[in-house]
Amino acid sequence: MSGFLAGLCVAVLPLLAAGFWLGRRTARPENLGGLGTPVEHATFQTLHTASLAAPPLRAGLTEETARRSARRLRTLLGTDALCLTDQKQVLAWDGVGDHHRTEIMERLAGPLETGRGEAFRLTCDAPDCPLRWAVVAPLTVDDRVHGALVACAPRESAVLVRAAGEVARWVSVQLELADLDQSRTRLIEAEIKALRAQISPHFIFNSLAVIASFVRTDPERARELLLEFADFTRYSFRRHGDFTTLADELHAIDHYLALVRARFGERLSVTLQIAPEVLPVALPFLCLQPLVENAVKHGLEGKADKSRISITAQDAGAEALVVIEDDGAGMDPDLLRRILAGEVSPSGGIGLSNVDDRLRQVYGDDYGLVIETAVGAGMKITARLPKYQPGVHSASRRSEA
Repeated sequence: MSGFLAGLCVAVLPLLAAGFWLGRRTARPENLGGLGTPVEHATFQTLHTASLAAPPLRAGLTEETARRSARRLRTLLGTDALCLTDQKQVLAWDGVGDHHRTEIMERLAGPLETGRGEAFRLTCDAPDCPLRWAVVAPLTVDDRVHGALVACAPRESAVLVRAAGEVARWVSVQLELADLDQSRTRLIEAEIKALRAQISPHFIFNSLAVIASFVRTDPERARELLLEFADFTRYSFRRHGDFTTLADELHAIDHYLALVRARFGERLSVTLQIAPEVLPVALPFLCLQPLVENAVKHGLEGKADKSRISITAQDAGAEALVVIEDDGAGMDPDLLRRILAGEVSPSGGIGLSNVDDRLRQVYGDDYGLVIETAVGAGMKITARLPKYQPGVHSASRRSEA
């Protein structure tokens, strides 16, 4: 889908450039500024103006985004006035003649219902108003009309009709990208909620039971564990931000392991080797804790003797390499593949498919989990995290307090 949208943008821009050049050349002389031919200069101006109009539109169609983009869009078309509407009202008007708002909304019923553009004559008694024609081009996303782009001019023009249609298509692409961004955000939020829901009720019950067992025999120990439990749950259910730092995630894991150790005592041995230089690396929130919980579950499952878990985070140039390994029951590789593919319930692998999906969505398919396992041979999970990724930024925990 994103490739198709990008291709559509590339196809539309030359047409916009041609319309821009024709409109501007007839309006006033151009200073080419050494940029080559008039068409080359118009192409540059079009690309530059479109790049300025795009960011607001990527936030969706609202009064604020329409206001911020309307002037750039009017520049693209070279018209006296331009407005953006939703289904009910004019969101933004740029240029002269804004007293035509009501008339235009009355004439938009047909185009908004059918999704087809049209041009019509404006009625105006104001002697100083130059607007006589309006060209309507609907804005559609997934075959649904969200609003319209209306260009107003002193006279009817076939070039303006076509140019307005192309600009409206370009705006629609930006709105569709905004819709995809919002869908991705909603998906990430849903997955975080799913991860929170996967925090085992048994773990919460067992943690509270362990804390209660120390209340009379070792009140200070009970107090320490209660603080560990409070810090872990506060981190797990925080609402601020989709990303965290490796340092914060490891800190939450430390709280989690303190509660696990209090329950299992000497049965669980955990070693950590963390390179200090990777601690500031940003990563998706609640990304590593489910992997450690999975290691604890499989490490202790069906074992009466001691279980060992190792957590390492190494500096690997442009990436941080995180490895979580246990010597527990392991898993059938074919079953694991089916879990990661979503073919079976992940009850045997807590959060693995969720974490794998989130890493691929944020960093690309090359950054999914690498899992080595076999029945009775334990499990080794490797996660590669780019140190720098556009859009991946972590807020400080201190700012959330």
